[in-house]
Amino acid sequence: MDKPEPTNRDIFDSMRAGAPIRLDDPQYHKVQEIVTRTLRLSVALNTSTDVEQIRDRLSEIIGRQIDHSTIIFAPFYTNFGRFIQIGKNVFINHACSFLDMGGITIEDEVLIGPKVNLITENHPLNPADRKSLISKPILIKRNAWIGANATILPGVTIGENAVVAAGAVVSRDVPDNSIVGGVPAKLIKHIS
Repeated sequence: MDKPEPTNRDIFDSMRAGAPIRLDDPQYHKVQEIVTRTLRLSVALNTSTDVEQIRDRLSEIIGRQIDHSTIIFAPFYTNFGRFIQIGKNVFINHACSFLDMGGITIEDEVLIGPKVNLITENHPLNPADRKSLISKPILIKRNAWIGANATILPGVTIGENAVVAAGAVVSRDVPDNSIVGGVPAKLIKHIS
């Protein structure tokens, strides 16, 4: 496989743009430094004894203060953390995993059930390049509800007021005011 042309683009800009990130990228050490820091801070987050402490420790991981109206229950898992944005009056239940190298935005009033997986990262199908990372953002719009053990895949937008049924695997955008469920998730009905 041919190596990509060198670029002056920062590796984090490349990640957010969905460009393939390879382990031999000369800037990959920057990613690894954040991952190592996040793993260390996650230990403290997941031994927190109250909601305020969890919120403060997750704020440290993501690099911005989470609003006091938002509640997150531990355990909470993230591999990177820096590309997570969480709005106001959000509720995130136990044992959620946010793989956020592509960016995760959660708008206000969102409910996220236990064991939900938000996955912004994928790998190329070509076996010769499979260890590369390709990221696409996830957007969960205002007042959406993600049911227990649902998985949202890279590049998906969950519409305003939408509901994702428990256990669903969502690989396509979900329209506003709709309910989806199943594997892969399909439209069940519109909410009036």
